[in-house]
Amino acid sequence: MSGIDILPRKALSLRFLFSHPAHFVACGFGSGLSPLAPGTAGTLLAWVLFLPLRAWLGDAQLAGLLAVCFALGVPAVQKTGADLGAVDHGSIVWDEIVPFWLVLLCCPPGWAWQGAAFLLFRFFDIVKPQPARYFDTQVKNAFGVMADDLFAACYAILVLAIVQFFGV
Repeated sequence: MSGIDILPRKALSLRFLFSHPAHFVACGFGSGLSPLAPGTAGTLLAWVLFLPLRAWLGDAQLAGLLAVCFALGVPAVQKTGADLGAVDHGSIVWDEIVPFWLVLLCCPPGWAWQGAAFLLFRFFDIVKPQPARYFDTQVKNAFGVMADDLFAACYAILVLAIVQFFGV
């Protein structure tokens, strides 16, 4: 498959997913193959995976892991986007997973807070307020793909912090 081939979502398969380690990572271990709302599926997977990560790692270790996952995610997203013919193909969900882990790391404990974090992150990821929109529309590479969701995460964290501060 060359970088100019464009695969529609329905053509993606487990064969593609396992054809290269970058595809497996960028497609969120398969969650990006969801026929409905792959970004939401990736974010839900992130939530599920975060629970054992949180139990095993302290804050500093988890923050370090997130930095490594972001840095290694850029080339994985680049390779997968090139193979799919679209830098921000819908099946690429690593850009949802790592930033949502950051939101959960900064989130107060409890299911209600985590549920609110999920909804806020998905809202800001879809709406893409600036500068997320800039990275989404103007930075057409894997870093831009990852960065726009990082800004969505920052907005979600900010709202959670404000709500927690004011005790709303």
